[in-house]
Amino acid sequence: MASHLDLEEQEQLDQLKAFWARWGNLITWLLVAVLATYAGWNGWNYWQRDQAIKAAAMYDALDSAAQAKDADKVASVFADLKERFPRTTYATQAALLAAKVQHEKGQGDAARATLAWAAEHGSEEEYRDIARLRLAGLQLDAKQYDEAAKTLDGVKLADFAALVADRRGDLALLQGKPDQAKQEFKKAYEGLDKKLDYRRLVEAKLATLGVAPAAEAAASGAAQ
Repeated sequence: MASHLDLEEQEQLDQLKAFWARWGNLITWLLVAVLATYAGWNGWNYWQRDQAIKAAAMYDALDSAAQAKDADKVASVFADLKERFPRTTYATQAALLAAKVQHEKGQGDAARATLAWAAEHGSEEEYRDIARLRLAGLQLDAKQYDEAAKTLDGVKLADFAALVADRRGDLALLQGKPDQAKQEFKKAYEGLDKKLDYRRLVEAKLATLGVAPAAEAAASGAAQ
């Protein structure tokens, strides 16, 4: 009996050796690949967390400078942040905040340059479109009408369609095109949520052009 078991065990051992001789290298490389991938994934997550922590600290510094209205400090921190951590959300948020401070300090060129960076390099489409809308507004202030039109063309998200129409209305009005301005403001008015205070501003713009959207809506409802 013992001899039989020994022979059976030897046969199993031989089969195992044959299997390993055929597939051992492949299995080893697969294990190495899996372990390397796991290690790489952990390393990438650690690097991402480290980047986010450092970027967050720099954003806090920029926010403090913004509250102090220190435009020079804001510009310095933002320049460092966008150079070191350009792909983080903090860099995009910092750009929007920095541009606000620069605009308030009368640094129009700097504010437009900051928003242009955010519009091109922002971490998310939503932030890029917000930057474009703000940039278009500053371009209108600077009478850069062609540039403003191109900037508005770049807004992609449907959620901002009403705000784009409002900006286009401002542009048409500044260019002496009141009929076009009316159409754009109407689009904006109809596209904005009725609960938004901003809708009242658009309504006021229409009123200056002789249009009363609320009265028109009431008359239309009565006719129906």
